[in-house]
Amino acid sequence: MRLLLGLMWLLHWLPLPVLGRLGAAIGSLLFVTVRKRRRITLINLRLCLPELSEQERHRIARQHFQGYARAVLERSLLWWASEARLRRLIVVEPRVPLEQIQAGPTILLCPHFVCLDVAGVAVLLESSLCSIYTRQQNQVFDDALRRGRSRFRPIRLFSRGEGVKPILRAMREHLPFFMLPDMDFGARDAEFVPFFGTLAATLSAPARIAASTGAQVIPVVATFLPNYRGWKVTFYPAWENYPGDDMIAATRHMNAFIEERIREAPSEYFWTHKRFKTRPPGAPDVYAAGTVTHAVGND
Repeated sequence: MRLLLGLMWLLHWLPLPVLGRLGAAIGSLLFVTVRKRRRITLINLRLCLPELSEQERHRIARQHFQGYARAVLERSLLWWASEARLRRLIVVEPRVPLEQIQAGPTILLCPHFVCLDVAGVAVLLESSLCSIYTRQQNQVFDDALRRGRSRFRPIRLFSRGEGVKPILRAMREHLPFFMLPDMDFGARDAEFVPFFGTLAATLSAPARIAASTGAQVIPVVATFLPNYRGWKVTFYPAWENYPGDDMIAATRHMNAFIEERIREAPSEYFWTHKRFKTRPPGAPDVYAAGTVTHAVGND
């Protein structure tokens, strides 16, 4: 792991177009060789974008692997490049909403696009934050990841097992909660609401935390700029009257927003995750052999 981290440190000296193209080449190789994740990706795309042809879905899947590998290599810049270089490469639209963050409790809602770490850096260049953190099995990598994420400003990282109380305390201290809301963590604390028309176990925590703290919810999405020129981080207006009285409707609203952003950059969403792993009672396993694979070319 130390050798791998040393290699990543060397990579951060490369020009971004060289680093990005290297990542894309590795991603193309992974698309051919990592059959299990390719199959999951194609099933997800078949469920979420059925209006596309099989050829179009394969093209998006290949581009996704390229983008994911790019994001992994480009993380070397996020961890070791100078602040001045990162400010040149990260285009923030319209700007980090510091005034809103300082005005009261804030949830920065960041869906799982492959460049999501760039969104975190864009915030940390201007403000501290708190977030949920999954401890890495390798201690050397865990230490490197923590240093990389906290090198500009202090960051409070809480484990999922600590529950919501430390997050609420940090939010009361005007630390924005950088929240990744769209992975399948099981049925607990989740609602089955549609995601591209298929019921998905979706965390209701954004709505519940916003309701209990009065927090504003400001979505933020990070994507690639064209031609390997860097990244764009977009902060959207805070959701009005959110969450309201209906937590299920609020959770559906969140999924609908994420769907809109995915349609704008479909290859950059995290399709290799089993988003529909947890099923409603009686519903079939969409990832089981023979259920959906025939529709995506036996991959």
